[in-house]
Amino acid sequence: MASTLVVHLLAISHPCHAVQAALDAKGLAYEPVMLQPGPHIEEMQRIYGEGRRTVPGMLVDGEPVHGSTAIMERLDELAPEPVLFPSDAVREATAWADGELQDLARRIPWGALQFRPEALGTYGGAGPLDPAGVDFALRFVRATWKHHGITAVRLAEDLAGLPALLDRVDALVADGIVGGEKPNAADLQLGATLRVLLSVGDVRPLVASRPAAELATRWLGALPGEVPAGAFPAGWI
Repeated sequence: MASTLVVHLLAISHPCHAVQAALDAKGLAYEPVMLQPGPHIEEMQRIYGEGRRTVPGMLVDGEPVHGSTAIMERLDELAPEPVLFPSDAVREATAWADGELQDLARRIPWGALQFRPEALGTYGGAGPLDPAGVDFALRFVRATWKHHGITAVRLAEDLAGLPALLDRVDALVADGIVGGEKPNAADLQLGATLRVLLSVGDVRPLVASRPAAELATRWLGALPGEVPAGAFPAGWI
C-alpha cells in the first residue's frame, strides 16, 4: 500500500521546487500544501517541531521529514528509481548545494529586488507592479533582507565570489557527478538554485554560457520571474 505524502511548500522556494521535481521523477503522488510567506514560519514549527522554520517539509503517513535533502533521502526509501543518492560524490555535492549555494540563490535575487521592486510581480507570473504594488514590495523585500541577513556588503561579496562557485558546478558536470541520463539529488538541488539565478538579469550572463546552465531547466522547466539587468550598482558584477 502506497504511503500518503503531504508536502508543505512555498511557491517561491527553490528547495521546494527541487523536492517537487524529485517526487515527479519518482512518480509518487502527493498532496501539496502551499503556505503563506511569513506565517509559514510558525506553521512549520507547529508541524515539524521547534526550530524547524524553513520549507519544505513532508509528512509520510503522518511522520514528519524536514528539509529538502532529508526528504530526498526518504524518497529513495519509498521508491527505488531513479535513485537520488547513487554515490558518496552525489551526496557531498547535494550537501554543498543545499547549503552554501542555496543560500546564495536567496540573497542575490532578493538583493536585486531591493533595487527593482516592481519586478517582484513577475515571479507570480504577472507583469511589473504598479506604484501601490511597489510600496507593498518594498516592505516585503526589506523584511526579507532582515530575515536572510542581507546587506549591501554581503551582496557585493556574493557577486564577487559567484564565478568560483559556478566553476565548481561546471567541475561536477565534467566529472559526471551531475548531468547524467537520470536526475539525482545534486542535479535537482543545483538546478533549482541555478534556475533562480538565471532570473536575475545582471548575473544571467555569468551562468548562461556555462555547462552548468543546462541543469537549471533540464529537470525543472522554466521559472517565471525577471529582474532586469542593471539592478545592481555598476561595478558589483
